Amino acid sequence: MKANNHVVIIGGGAAGLSAALFASRAGARVTLLEKNEKFGKKLYITGKGRCNICNACDTETFLRSVQRNPRFLYSALRFLSPDDLQRLMVSLGCPVKVERGSRVFPVSDHASDVSKAFLNALRGQALKLQAEVLEILTGEGRVTGVRVRDALGERMIPCDAAIIATGGKSYPVTGSTGDGYRFARELGHTVTELRPSLVPLITREDWPKRLQGLSLKNVCLTASVHGKIKYCEQGEMLFTHFGVSGPLVLSLSSVLATADWQDVRLTLDMKPGLTAEQLDARVLRDFGENPRKQLQNILPALLPSRMAEIFPALCGVSGEKQPSRITAAERARIVGTLKAIPLTIAGTRPMEEAIVTCGGVSVKEINPATMMSKKVNGLFFAGEVIDVDAFTGGFSLQIAFSTGALAGSSAAQYGTEE
Repeated sequence: MKANNHVVIIGGGAAGLSAALFASRAGARVTLLEKNEKFGKKLYITGKGRCNICNACDTETFLRSVQRNPRFLYSALRFLSPDDLQRLMVSLGCPVKVERGSRVFPVSDHASDVSKAFLNALRGQALKLQAEVLEILTGEGRVTGVRVRDALGERMIPCDAAIIATGGKSYPVTGSTGDGYRFARELGHTVTELRPSLVPLITREDWPKRLQGLSLKNVCLTASVHGKIKYCEQGEMLFTHFGVSGPLVLSLSSVLATADWQDVRLTLDMKPGLTAEQLDARVLRDFGENPRKQLQNILPALLPSRMAEIFPALCGVSGEKQPSRITAAERARIVGTLKAIPLTIAGTRPMEEAIVTCGGVSVKEINPATMMSKKVNGLFFAGEVIDVDAFTGGFSLQIAFSTGALAGSSAAQYGTEE
């Protein structure tokens, strides 16, 4: 048996902090490496600075919110479930609260308190170094150390196990520049295609840009690929200077992250609570109550005023027409457009603006029960570097904390084997 085995963790974000805590609790000697001047830097900007730690739901509900490889996460979620994570945060001195959508936040509403809770728990338990990892060293099919560059120059840190917890490629200003993918490839791992997920979309049409800043509530966004509906949800969305964003759009970008956007057709239903027949009756009533008004002056009763201004052009009916001059075919176009405004997507905003990365180290090459590589002994993975991604609402951070905890505990136990 090895005494005082050494686990090196690359990356001081959510996954890395969790891995360090659980590795140290399992008896390992831990070195946590972070190239930023601050540990947990990405945590500071999550949840608009409040840090949506997790989602207070059961495992099956959780897995339905994971878009790629959900079954891979069973063991990690058993090891550290959303309930376990909430109890852990409380035990670390960071009380939590549950808000709309079962989203869990620190009671203080300060993301910094989440990082501080982990860093305080690691005080005296782990060596924290600001260093850039250049290479993971191996010999005879197992990890032997890492080569780093820090204030002391280039050097080698020997270890029994290494955990890659470097994050994805989204938000590179926080240090997520894709280093982990390079390490994985250099050690023989497959990295699936990397695409932005939970990201705003660029429209080919110009009219959304004219509505920049307009937020819509209780609308329905539907996406079809080659005529098959792939997404249909009701909620909120936002028009921007490049196209569309907001919760509905971000979720859609996650569901269709691997799709060819040229094949995607979007429609926006402004009145999802009404059938086409009910909406037609409502339009007829509005026309009957305002016989002398022009269409453009009737529409604000049905739509936000800024959208009412451009709507006649969208449905191909003159905004100056009075109800008595609007034909049945034109009224059908008005109703049909209210129920299905077409949008054409040119693509997504760049990876730098994505909340998470779709793609990563292939789950086929990682043991889900331990998070250890199937190719290199003593090499573990945690967090966004793995090909697993989910919706907003605390799911991605839970994945980071859970896979980090399992990887840390497993790496500590691996290091004690002969």
